[in-house]
Amino acid sequence: MVWAVGIGSLVSNPAAAHTGTGLPGGFVSGVIHPFSGLDHLLAMVSVGLWGAFLGRPLIYVLPVVFPAMMVVGAIMGMFVVPLPPVEIGIALSVLVLGSCIALSVRAPVWAACLIVAVFAVFHGYAHGKELPSAADPISYSAGFVLATGLLHVSGICLGLLNNRPNGVIATRSVGAGIAALGVWFFDQAIGT
Repeated sequence: MVWAVGIGSLVSNPAAAHTGTGLPGGFVSGVIHPFSGLDHLLAMVSVGLWGAFLGRPLIYVLPVVFPAMMVVGAIMGMFVVPLPPVEIGIALSVLVLGSCIALSVRAPVWAACLIVAVFAVFHGYAHGKELPSAADPISYSAGFVLATGLLHVSGICLGLLNNRPNGVIATRSVGAGIAALGVWFFDQAIGT
């Protein structure tokens, strides 16, 4: 838990990756971008980790649902469809997904998919608002979705700890740290 607070204190602005001011564009920029915002990175890893925790079929389904619904959110963002405050939704995604891991929530398939899908819309929306001004929005989007998938896979790999002695304690502890940072992101989001 102490490490989570330490990481959180190093991050000066969780919304820095979602400025709404446009993107440089291109595939490489798209690949790099998910790693530039700790909130997005933690949510993506959490999707994979929770999927690994839940097992089949969700270990495979959640990492597919998220990018698919993120595209829907991006389209909504490009057309400026009204949505509740996006940064609050993104902060809640980190808080809720981290809590699901920490509390060992065994959601049914439909509920886990719904939770992940709703949060994916917020993540996609934040970036969809920026896409029209990107230099190469299609390449950027492809790189972004690829990096998101890689972050999901890293969460799944982290979830392999569950098969080790005391591994579930380790993954639940990671979830608790993620949830703690989610509380911090939420506080930052409502303060803006």
